[in-house]
Amino acid sequence: MKPPYVIWITGLPAAGKTTIGEALAKTLKEQGQRVEHLDGDRLRNLFPGTGFSKDERNSHIHRVGYLAGMLEKNGVTVVASFISPYRESREFVRNQCNQFIEVYLSTPLEECEKRDPKGLYKKARKGEIKQFTGIDDPYEPPENPEITIDTSNRSIKETLELLMDFLS
Repeated sequence: MKPPYVIWITGLPAAGKTTIGEALAKTLKEQGQRVEHLDGDRLRNLFPGTGFSKDERNSHIHRVGYLAGMLEKNGVTVVASFISPYRESREFVRNQCNQFIEVYLSTPLEECEKRDPKGLYKKARKGEIKQFTGIDDPYEPPENPEITIDTSNRSIKETLELLMDFLS
């Protein structure tokens, strides 16, 4: 892999985006690449007041996409792990970047709900959380991602190996 790229990891909540993103960023750094990992949970703190309506989510992803594109233009490979549920916002990000690789973690909803590390699916099912992706807010799967990986039956190591093979 020759940097810089924007590697955009998308999928349902609990599909493994953050975990895979962290592992990928670490591996690329160990190979001597300039890498920045942008993660949905952490980056929301930079943009306080960002809500969860479709317009607010799109706006948030547009900001992140602009940031990712700027980093890439300055020689930094970006690993971005975001639910980014709408195709139109992911397409916006693609257009902000020179080299965009969309990684779709196609892990089924049932598996994501089983994992539910933060208990968010349970809260959403009880109606305690509104506009939760996969429950009462849609997730629009990518139509032509560069790579699709179902993490339900793969370890982090196996998923990372698939990604690294693809990137090389």
